[in-house]
Amino acid sequence: MDIVIRLMADGAVIPVVLIGAVALLFKVRGSRYEAYARILMAGLTAYLLAKLAGSIFQPELERPFEQLGLSAGASYLNNPGFPSDHMLFCTAITLAVWFETRSKWLTALLGTLTLLVGVGRILALVHTPLDVAGGIVIAAIGALWYLQNTSLRQVQRPRQWSKPAGTAKLAK
Repeated sequence: MDIVIRLMADGAVIPVVLIGAVALLFKVRGSRYEAYARILMAGLTAYLLAKLAGSIFQPELERPFEQLGLSAGASYLNNPGFPSDHMLFCTAITLAVWFETRSKWLTALLGTLTLLVGVGRILALVHTPLDVAGGIVIAAIGALWYLQNTSLRQVQRPRQWSKPAGTAKLAK
């Protein structure tokens, strides 16, 4: 059972990264430069907010496995754990794929794997449900950069100059 939990908590991150990378390399719609700039800004914003939130708010000073006197069931950084970096990273990738490719089945697959990571992190006793939810929420806040993309799609294109009605080409 420990190996299954470890695979969920740590191992499921690998397919999220690989599937996300392939999707973002080959399935991005529109300008790649603009898409990659949004992805970078969303990721950096989420990371900055996560570090800021973690320095201001820590619901627990010890991780669950430390409180119970057990060993960790998955990898972890030596910090109190809010928000979960694993969930922040996986959620940011999932949201990037959703907003930049609009592929429902890839997003569903990545979302499922991301939820497995979250459940695995809780079962491995390295995070509380609040830590996992914090990672998801902060990644979603970082994803506000993608609204720029959707609002640009809704802007009407300028009218093209055309010949006024009734000015057909004169016959020679």
